[in-house]
Amino acid sequence: MLAEKLYNAHHKNPAPNILVIGDLMLDHYIFGSATRLSPEAPVPIVNASRESKIIGGAANVASNLIDLGADVYLAGIIGDDSFGDEVKELLKVKKINTDLVVKDFSRRTTVKTRIIAGNHQIVRIDKEDVHDISAELEETFFNFLAPFIEKVNIVILSDYNKGLLTHSLSLRITALCKSLNKQIIVDPKGLDYSKYKGAFIIKPNRKELAEASKTEKINNDEALIKAANIILKTTEAQYLIVTLSEAGIAIITKDNCKIIPVVATEVYDVTGAGDTVIATLAYCLSHGFSIEEAATVANYAASIVIKHIGSATTTVDEIITSLKNK
Repeated sequence: MLAEKLYNAHHKNPAPNILVIGDLMLDHYIFGSATRLSPEAPVPIVNASRESKIIGGAANVASNLIDLGADVYLAGIIGDDSFGDEVKELLKVKKINTDLVVKDFSRRTTVKTRIIAGNHQIVRIDKEDVHDISAELEETFFNFLAPFIEKVNIVILSDYNKGLLTHSLSLRITALCKSLNKQIIVDPKGLDYSKYKGAFIIKPNRKELAEASKTEKINNDEALIKAANIILKTTEAQYLIVTLSEAGIAIITKDNCKIIPVVATEVYDVTGAGDTVIATLAYCLSHGFSIEEAATVANYAASIVIKHIGSATTTVDEIITSLKNK
């Protein structure tokens, strides 16, 4: 039934319009092999054979949505550098609207370089500045956003804690969405979830929830619900959707908790799986799916992308096939 509903939504309904707001970055991969240790230090020597660069962070959420079949606006900031230019070019190749990608002359574009030998990540090197955007840039950015929020079905805040989604900007965006009856879904970062107050859905993973709720460890349902209630009270969000790795996905309200079991699969790399989950949630909700239906589809989408090395995406047809084979 769910596979049929997803098929009809995708193939018979107009594509939803979705706005993704968040931190943009460039994911740089160096692939090679490692067969010996360096004589200079106890580290492997990687013989690089190829490189690739793909859009990451909030841009990966947008990329997931494009591959699912949505029409996407992406809002974020880049530095005034060659890496920022590469991000914009990659977005154009992906046919993602870049009208809301703004340069911040006070920072570098975030770049994450991962060195991978065989199927194993050896090291990650980050180049970034994570200070908050200036009050002036925040005002400019918000004014750019406002007309686009009116056009879309749903809004995603993809927060990687790199300085764009300040406390005040996050609250302003949420308030505007509520005034326009637009659902807003948040992929959170950091310890202060009060900046997401009024969101429709907040989607932390288990570790993020434990940290934000100041809970030492979430290792059973009771601890999960207790931590979730702290965040629900702070944010007044209608739903928390918590990704639990091998335990699946939990949908939590102030009155209920439902856990959707994990879809059994081989795991090669969980990089970007959270982006796939939030993109799939937004896509399904834009088509009128219930929260439980959307979370179930997102669970299957995640099970597909974690079978690939690096940030991967999936398609509705692949998810339908997976649903039919369950």
